[in-house]
Amino acid sequence: MSKPVIGFIGLGLMGGNMVENLQKRGFEVVVMDLNKDAVEAVLARGNASEAKTPKELAERSDVVELCVTTSEVVEHLVYGEDGILAGIKEGSVLIDFGTSIPASTKKIGTDLSAKGVGMIDAPLGRTPAHAKDGLLNIMAGGDRATFEEYESLLKEQGENVFYLGPLGAGHTTKLINNFMGMTTVCAMSQAFAAAELAGVDRGQLFDIMSSGPSNSPFMKFCKNYAVDGVSDLGFSINNANKDLRYFNQMISDLGSRSLIAEGTSANLQAAVEAGKGSGNVPEIFDYFVDLKK
Repeated sequence: MSKPVIGFIGLGLMGGNMVENLQKRGFEVVVMDLNKDAVEAVLARGNASEAKTPKELAERSDVVELCVTTSEVVEHLVYGEDGILAGIKEGSVLIDFGTSIPASTKKIGTDLSAKGVGMIDAPLGRTPAHAKDGLLNIMAGGDRATFEEYESLLKEQGENVFYLGPLGAGHTTKLINNFMGMTTVCAMSQAFAAAELAGVDRGQLFDIMSSGPSNSPFMKFCKNYAVDGVSDLGFSINNANKDLRYFNQMISDLGSRSLIAEGTSANLQAAVEAGKGSGNVPEIFDYFVDLKK
Protein backbone atom coordinates (compact mmCIF):
# COMPACT_ATOMS: atom_id res chain seq x y z
CA MET A 1 0.00 0.00 0.00
CA SER A 2 1.36 3.45 -0.91
CA LYS A 3 2.16 5.87 1.87
CA PRO A 4 -0.17 8.86 2.37
CA VAL A 5 0.99 12.30 1.25
CA ILE A 6 1.61 14.38 4.38
CA GLY A 7 0.88 18.09 4.39
CA PHE A 8 2.92 19.66 7.19
CA ILE A 9 2.74 23.25 8.46
CA GLY A 10 5.31 24.46 10.97
CA LEU A 11 9.00 23.78 10.32
CA GLY A 12 10.53 24.98 13.57
CA LEU A 13 13.02 22.91 15.54
CA MET A 14 10.48 20.20 16.33
CA GLY A 15 8.42 20.31 13.14
CA GLY A 16 11.41 20.52 10.83
CA ASN A 17 12.93 17.41 12.37
CA MET A 18 9.60 15.60 12.25
CA VAL A 19 9.41 16.26 8.52
CA GLU A 20 12.98 15.06 8.02
CA ASN A 21 12.04 11.84 9.81
CA LEU A 22 9.02 11.39 7.53
CA GLN A 23 11.17 11.94 4.45
CA LYS A 24 13.73 9.39 5.64
CA ARG A 25 10.85 6.91 6.00
CA GLY A 26 9.73 7.42 2.42
CA PHE A 27 6.79 9.80 2.81
CA GLU A 28 6.05 12.50 0.27
CA VAL A 29 5.51 15.83 2.03
CA VAL A 30 3.88 19.13 1.13
CA VAL A 31 5.07 21.88 3.45
CA MET A 32 4.45 25.48 4.49
CA ASP A 33 6.40 27.81 6.76
CA LEU A 34 7.24 31.50 6.93
CA ASN A 35 10.93 30.55 7.24
CA LYS A 36 11.95 29.98 3.64
CA ASP A 37 15.31 28.51 4.62
CA ALA A 38 13.46 25.78 6.52
CA VAL A 39 11.29 25.12 3.46
CA GLU A 40 14.34 24.95 1.20
CA ALA A 41 15.99 22.42 3.49
CA VAL A 42 12.94 20.15 3.10
CA LEU A 43 12.81 20.59 -0.67
CA ALA A 44 16.53 19.82 -0.99
CA ARG A 45 15.97 16.36 0.49
CA GLY A 46 13.56 15.50 -2.31
CA ASN A 47 10.08 13.98 -2.59
CA ALA A 48 8.72 17.28 -1.29
CA SER A 49 6.95 20.40 -2.50
CA GLU A 50 5.78 23.72 -1.10
CA ALA A 51 2.19 24.94 -0.91
CA LYS A 52 1.34 28.63 -1.07
CA THR A 53 -1.78 28.49 1.11
CA PRO A 54 -3.19 26.17 3.78
CA LYS A 55 -6.10 25.42 1.44
CA GLU A 56 -3.74 24.31 -1.33
CA LEU A 57 -1.74 22.20 1.11
CA ALA A 58 -4.90 20.48 2.35
CA GLU A 59 -6.13 19.84 -1.19
CA ARG A 60 -2.86 18.14 -2.14
CA SER A 61 -2.49 16.03 1.03
CA ASP A 62 -4.01 12.85 2.43
CA VAL A 63 -3.13 13.87 6.01
CA VAL A 64 -2.60 17.41 7.33
CA GLU A 65 -0.23 17.83 10.28
CA LEU A 66 0.41 21.01 12.28
CA CYS A 67 3.29 21.85 14.60
CA VAL A 68 2.74 25.54 15.34
CA THR A 69 2.98 27.78 18.35
CA THR A 70 -0.50 28.69 19.59
CA SER A 71 -4.22 27.96 19.34
CA GLU A 72 -4.61 31.34 17.66
CA VAL A 73 -2.27 30.25 14.86
CA VAL A 74 -4.08 26.91 14.51
CA GLU A 75 -7.45 28.66 14.24
CA HIS A 76 -6.08 31.10 11.65
CA LEU A 77 -4.71 28.23 9.55
CA VAL A 78 -8.01 26.36 9.74
CA TYR A 79 -10.54 29.18 9.40
CA GLY A 80 -8.60 31.93 7.61
CA GLU A 81 -8.99 32.94 4.00
CA ASP A 82 -7.76 30.01 1.87
CA GLY A 83 -7.62 27.97 5.09
CA ILE A 84 -7.42 24.26 5.75
CA LEU A 85 -11.16 23.90 6.28
CA ALA A 86 -11.82 25.14 2.76
CA GLY A 87 -9.51 22.59 1.15
CA ILE A 88 -9.27 19.48 3.30
CA LYS A 89 -10.60 16.33 1.68
CA GLU A 90 -13.45 14.23 3.01
CA GLY A 91 -12.12 11.11 4.67
CA SER A 92 -8.79 12.68 5.66
CA VAL A 93 -7.56 13.86 9.06
CA LEU A 94 -6.02 16.89 10.73
CA ILE A 95 -3.38 16.11 13.38
CA ASP A 96 -2.37 18.95 15.71
CA PHE A 97 1.02 18.26 17.31
CA GLY A 98 1.19 21.63 19.06
CA THR A 99 -0.03 22.57 22.53
CA SER A 100 -3.48 24.10 22.18
CA ILE A 101 -6.48 25.04 24.30
CA PRO A 102 -8.78 21.97 24.48
CA ALA A 103 -11.96 24.02 23.90
CA SER A 104 -10.48 25.38 20.66
CA THR A 105 -9.45 21.88 19.57
CA LYS A 106 -12.96 20.52 20.18
CA LYS A 107 -14.54 23.34 18.17
CA ILE A 108 -12.23 22.71 15.22
CA GLY A 109 -12.94 18.98 15.46
CA THR A 110 -16.69 19.60 15.30
CA ASP A 111 -16.35 21.79 12.22
CA LEU A 112 -14.07 19.27 10.50
CA SER A 113 -16.48 16.45 11.31
CA ALA A 114 -19.23 18.29 9.46
CA LYS A 115 -17.06 17.90 6.34
CA GLY A 116 -16.38 14.21 6.97
CA VAL A 117 -12.86 14.89 8.27
CA GLY A 118 -11.32 13.48 11.44
CA MET A 119 -9.05 15.19 13.94
CA ILE A 120 -6.44 14.00 16.42
CA ASP A 121 -4.82 16.24 19.03
CA ALA A 122 -1.35 14.82 19.55
CA PRO A 123 0.95 17.08 21.59
CA LEU A 124 4.52 15.98 21.97
CA GLY A 125 7.05 15.06 24.61
CA ARG A 126 10.84 14.78 24.30
CA THR A 127 13.16 16.87 22.15
CA PRO A 128 13.84 17.87 18.53
CA ALA A 129 16.63 15.27 18.48
CA HIS A 130 14.03 12.58 19.23
CA ALA A 131 11.80 14.03 16.51
CA LYS A 132 14.48 13.49 13.87
CA ASP A 133 14.60 9.78 14.71
CA GLY A 134 10.85 9.25 15.17
CA LEU A 135 11.26 8.72 18.93
CA LEU A 136 8.86 11.30 20.35
CA ASN A 137 6.28 10.73 23.04
CA ILE A 138 2.84 11.43 21.57
CA MET A 139 -0.24 12.08 23.72
CA ALA A 140 -3.18 11.45 21.40
CA GLY A 141 -6.85 12.28 21.74
CA GLY A 142 -9.67 11.78 19.28
CA ASP A 143 -12.36 9.43 18.12
CA ARG A 144 -11.14 5.89 18.82
CA ALA A 145 -11.72 4.69 15.25
CA THR A 146 -9.87 7.70 13.84
CA PHE A 147 -6.94 7.11 16.19
CA GLU A 148 -6.73 3.43 15.25
CA GLU A 149 -6.81 4.31 11.54
CA TYR A 150 -3.78 6.60 11.92
CA GLU A 151 -1.98 4.94 14.82
CA SER A 152 0.59 3.37 12.51
CA LEU A 153 1.43 6.80 11.08
CA LEU A 154 1.83 8.25 14.57
CA LYS A 155 4.17 5.38 15.39
CA GLU A 156 6.37 6.45 12.46
CA GLN A 157 6.85 9.69 14.41
CA GLY A 158 6.74 8.57 18.03
CA GLU A 159 8.34 5.77 20.01
CA ASN A 160 5.62 5.97 22.65
CA VAL A 161 2.09 6.75 21.42
CA PHE A 162 -0.51 7.06 24.17
CA TYR A 163 -4.25 7.06 23.39
CA LEU A 164 -5.89 9.19 26.07
CA GLY A 165 -9.54 9.41 25.05
CA PRO A 166 -11.84 11.76 23.13
CA LEU A 167 -10.66 14.79 21.18
CA GLY A 168 -9.03 17.30 23.51
CA ALA A 169 -7.69 14.67 25.90
CA GLY A 170 -4.20 14.97 24.44
CA HIS A 171 -4.03 18.73 24.85
CA THR A 172 -5.58 18.49 28.32
CA THR A 173 -2.94 15.99 29.43
CA LYS A 174 -0.09 18.03 27.93
CA LEU A 175 -1.24 21.18 29.71
CA ILE A 176 -1.50 19.35 33.05
CA ASN A 177 1.96 17.89 32.47
CA ASN A 178 3.44 21.31 31.66
CA PHE A 179 1.68 22.94 34.62
CA MET A 180 3.38 20.43 36.92
CA GLY A 181 6.76 20.72 35.23
CA MET A 182 6.91 24.50 34.96
CA THR A 183 5.59 25.01 38.50
CA THR A 184 8.30 22.67 39.73
CA VAL A 185 11.01 24.56 37.84
CA CYS A 186 9.79 27.93 39.15
CA ALA A 187 9.70 26.66 42.75
CA MET A 188 13.15 25.08 42.54
CA SER A 189 14.64 28.14 40.85
CA GLN A 190 13.17 30.31 43.62
CA ALA A 191 14.76 27.98 46.17
CA PHE A 192 18.20 28.42 44.60
CA ALA A 193 17.63 32.18 44.41
CA ALA A 194 16.73 32.26 48.12
CA ALA A 195 19.99 30.45 48.88
CA GLU A 196 21.93 32.96 46.80
CA LEU A 197 20.32 35.92 48.55
CA ALA A 198 20.89 34.38 51.98
CA GLY A 199 24.52 33.44 51.32
CA VAL A 200 23.88 29.70 51.49
CA ASP A 201 25.95 27.48 49.20
CA ARG A 202 23.72 26.51 46.28
CA GLY A 203 25.69 23.37 45.52
CA GLN A 204 25.24 22.13 49.07
CA LEU A 205 21.54 23.01 48.91
CA PHE A 206 21.25 20.79 45.83
CA ASP A 207 23.12 17.96 47.57
CA ILE A 208 20.67 18.13 50.48
CA MET A 209 17.48 18.47 48.42
CA SER A 210 18.49 15.84 45.88
CA SER A 211 19.17 13.26 48.60
CA GLY A 212 15.49 13.35 49.61
CA PRO A 213 12.08 12.99 47.97
CA SER A 214 12.31 16.40 46.26
CA ASN A 215 14.86 14.98 43.82
CA SER A 216 13.79 14.96 40.18
CA PRO A 217 15.14 15.53 36.68
CA PHE A 218 13.70 19.06 36.87
CA MET A 219 15.75 19.74 40.00
CA LYS A 220 18.85 18.69 38.06
CA PHE A 221 17.99 21.08 35.22
CA CYS A 222 17.55 23.91 37.74
CA LYS A 223 20.82 23.03 39.48
CA ASN A 224 22.64 22.91 36.16
CA TYR A 225 21.80 26.58 35.61
CA ALA A 226 21.63 28.00 39.14
CA VAL A 227 24.83 26.28 40.31
CA ASP A 228 26.81 25.40 37.17
CA GLY A 229 25.63 28.08 34.74
CA VAL A 230 24.57 25.51 32.12
CA SER A 231 21.15 26.12 30.54
CA ASP A 232 20.20 22.74 29.11
CA LEU A 233 16.41 22.47 29.44
CA GLY A 234 15.36 23.35 25.89
CA PHE A 235 12.05 25.01 26.73
CA SER A 236 11.76 28.78 26.81
CA ILE A 237 10.15 31.01 29.41
CA ASN A 238 7.97 32.35 26.58
CA ASN A 239 6.65 28.86 25.81
CA ALA A 240 6.15 28.04 29.48
CA ASN A 241 4.27 31.32 29.94
CA LYS A 242 1.96 30.46 27.03
CA ASP A 243 1.29 26.96 28.33
CA LEU A 244 0.44 28.19 31.84
CA ARG A 245 -1.91 30.75 30.31
CA TYR A 246 -3.59 27.94 28.38
CA PHE A 247 -3.77 25.77 31.51
CA ASN A 248 -5.52 28.55 33.40
CA GLN A 249 -7.92 29.05 30.49
CA MET A 250 -8.67 25.32 30.48
CA ILE A 251 -9.35 25.33 34.23
CA SER A 252 -11.63 28.35 33.80
CA ASP A 253 -13.48 26.57 30.98
CA LEU A 254 -14.01 23.69 33.44
CA GLY A 255 -15.66 26.08 35.89
CA SER A 256 -12.78 26.19 38.37
CA ARG A 257 -9.48 27.98 39.02
CA SER A 258 -5.95 27.05 40.09
CA LEU A 259 -4.32 29.46 42.50
CA ILE A 260 -1.04 27.56 42.15
CA ALA A 261 -1.06 27.85 38.36
CA GLU A 262 -2.00 31.52 38.62
CA GLY A 263 1.08 32.06 40.78
CA THR A 264 3.35 30.22 38.36
CA SER A 265 1.84 32.14 35.46
CA ALA A 266 2.36 35.49 37.21
CA ASN A 267 6.05 34.71 37.77
CA LEU A 268 6.58 33.58 34.18
CA GLN A 269 4.78 36.64 32.81
CA ALA A 270 6.88 38.94 35.01
CA ALA A 271 10.06 37.28 33.76
CA VAL A 272 8.90 37.79 30.17
CA GLU A 273 8.20 41.47 30.89
CA ALA A 274 11.69 41.73 32.37
CA GLY A 275 13.13 40.67 29.00
CA LYS A 276 13.98 37.08 29.89
CA GLY A 277 11.37 35.30 27.76
CA SER A 278 13.80 33.83 25.24
CA GLY A 279 15.83 32.08 27.93
CA ASN A 280 15.24 28.51 29.04
CA VAL A 281 12.87 28.14 31.99
CA PRO A 282 15.54 27.54 34.69
CA GLU A 283 16.97 30.96 33.78
CA ILE A 284 14.06 32.43 35.74
CA PHE A 285 16.57 32.01 38.61
CA ASP A 286 18.15 35.29 37.45
CA TYR A 287 14.79 37.05 37.62
CA PHE A 288 14.24 35.81 41.19
CA VAL A 289 17.74 36.85 42.29
CA ASP A 290 17.28 40.37 40.91
CA LEU A 291 13.68 40.80 42.12
CA LYS A 292 13.23 43.67 44.58
CA LYS A 293 10.32 44.13 46.97
